[in-house]
Amino acid sequence: MIEIYRNSGIYTLKTVKNINTEIDNAWEFFSSPKNLSKITPNNMGFQITSDSGDKMYTGQIISYKVSPFPGIRMNWVTEITHVNDKLFFVDEQRFGPYKMWHHEHLFLQKDNYVEMTDKVSFKLPLGFIGIAFAPLLVIPKLKNIFNYRNQKIEEIFNNE
Repeated sequence: MIEIYRNSGIYTLKTVKNINTEIDNAWEFFSSPKNLSKITPNNMGFQITSDSGDKMYTGQIISYKVSPFPGIRMNWVTEITHVNDKLFFVDEQRFGPYKMWHHEHLFLQKDNYVEMTDKVSFKLPLGFIGIAFAPLLVIPKLKNIFNYRNQKIEEIFNNE
């Protein structure tokens, strides 16, 4: 389930996914920037344009090309601002389509699965115009991306 709410002009998207694996496997997959393209819809035209390496680290800058909507191609640059091995990591937009983007990826080992929580806090550009387009374009697009992501995670980890 995907929750989205807004407070003080900042939107928050939250989703929780139970993954049929152990924490070591989940962390190995999600801490590799190269795997992000495996869980991103093809219509996003997602492409890492920097040398991202095999494992993320605090301070790492990763640049991408994305196509959030047909005919629109843009650069997106994020920084990995926090990494706590097998518990969480945070990426923040430095340049890109949002006025602010702060994405927390949280991992918790349960009995026989990993509970992964994504919490994205974001602010849209263009003031009231951005707010007006949020329910029409931005929020449905983000829900689509995270629904796709959850589906792909299910496929990847059920085939282990």
